[in-house]
Amino acid sequence: MKTYTLSDGSQIPAMGFGTYQVTLDRPIRQAIDAGFRFFDTASLYETERILGEAVRASKVPRDRFVIETKLWIDEMDDPAAALDRSLRRLGMDYVDIYMIHWPRETGRMDEPWRERDIRTYHALEELVEKGKVRKLGLSNFLPHHLSNILENCTVRPVVDQMEIHPGYSQEAAAAFCRANGVLPMAWSPFGRGELQATAGNAIILGLAEKYGKSPQQINLRFLLQKGILPIPKASSEAHIRANLEAFDFEMSEEDVSLLTCMPQTTWLGEHPDFSIPKAKSNPANI
Repeated sequence: MKTYTLSDGSQIPAMGFGTYQVTLDRPIRQAIDAGFRFFDTASLYETERILGEAVRASKVPRDRFVIETKLWIDEMDDPAAALDRSLRRLGMDYVDIYMIHWPRETGRMDEPWRERDIRTYHALEELVEKGKVRKLGLSNFLPHHLSNILENCTVRPVVDQMEIHPGYSQEAAAAFCRANGVLPMAWSPFGRGELQATAGNAIILGLAEKYGKSPQQINLRFLLQKGILPIPKASSEAHIRANLEAFDFEMSEEDVSLLTCMPQTTWLGEHPDFSIPKAKSNPANI
């Protein structure tokens, strides 16, 4: 698989495999067999345990994988304990990338989120020093959230994961990441909402016909050509392998621009400053 070079000079696979709402280890094992080595999870997803089991069952050496997990809002006051729980579930002694999952807790104007984010991030830096974490990242951090970290950190974040797809390309946020040496990642790369995916959009359907590809492959190729690392999930082996076929073609600059300028569509509806997710990590998952 092709790779991106992170700001610390290391390489990361140019496409990851998402485990949100994955309830069985079979898709993860199929993804490993297909060639995926970068896997994204989080304490909130309750998929760390099955991801760890699939990695061990594969017999592929641990150091060939990039394992990324996140601590949830209600874990930010004790990141060390949160990471220990994640490591126990994963059955691993370190993670490759550890992220703050969400920058704000309430969305109130007077919320001291800046101080809390800095305090949490400094605790994550200590975990890097202890060898339990190799790199740090952020999730759903917009430029003003990211600036707060960049201005107060010692270990710079290497990635920022956001909802990005045609119809919600987050141009300003992605450009800010690139300008500051942070690789943008895309969760929900196929979109959500109307028809459950941007695949239902006439522009994408037209490009799929033009290039002889599926709408999903058009979405993935769009992200790759914009220097964004997509993290698709798939439940069948056919779809898992089809996602990897986004590497074997290229769209014209005009067509990429066409997708970039699409009207907003299929946005999930959660905004890190105003639409704070109500979900909490499940104590039963500890």
